[in-house]
Amino acid sequence: MTDFTTAPLTPETWKDFEQVMGSNGGARGCWCMHWRLSFKEWDAGAGDGNRKALRERSKQQPPPGLVCYLGDEPVGWVGIGERSEYPRLQRSPVTKALDDTPTWVITCLFVRRDHRHQRLQTKMIAAACDFAAENGQHTVEGFPVDPVPGQVAGSDNAMTGIASAFREAGFTEVARRKRDRPAMRHTVADT
Repeated sequence: MTDFTTAPLTPETWKDFEQVMGSNGGARGCWCMHWRLSFKEWDAGAGDGNRKALRERSKQQPPPGLVCYLGDEPVGWVGIGERSEYPRLQRSPVTKALDDTPTWVITCLFVRRDHRHQRLQTKMIAAACDFAAENGQHTVEGFPVDPVPGQVAGSDNAMTGIASAFREAGFTEVARRKRDRPAMRHTVADT
């Protein structure tokens, strides 16, 4: 397989991010703003408004996530940041804080359609954990979907990742507030 690498989302990598997200901005014009806004704000900004909002956020530190590459080709995106950056995540009974541990949360894993089913999510999750450690964070959480046996996760509910990929990346289930949605946590090492 071609080498897998990542780069923080900044104005310099924005075009690569756009290539990954496609003209729809991922699922339904999201542009990785789903957890950052109320549903009303997110829906009103669907498409260009959400794209502009994340582009502005990409100019700030720390970057809001990583663009993922196979060789020189941008193929994926992983959104990660401090829990406080995601008010909608905090309000949800399924994704609200587990305790008072300072955490970063992986909120989005998106792989271009032509590169899916290549087991990239585990590499993306591991890269996000390294990114968190580089930014002084010690705990990373995720709220992936854990499909019921015999069912496949759809693109709308799989945006937070698949539980098996988190397990492969070293995450442990610490709670389950919904049948198909485990709360998972991983302690990362300083780099």
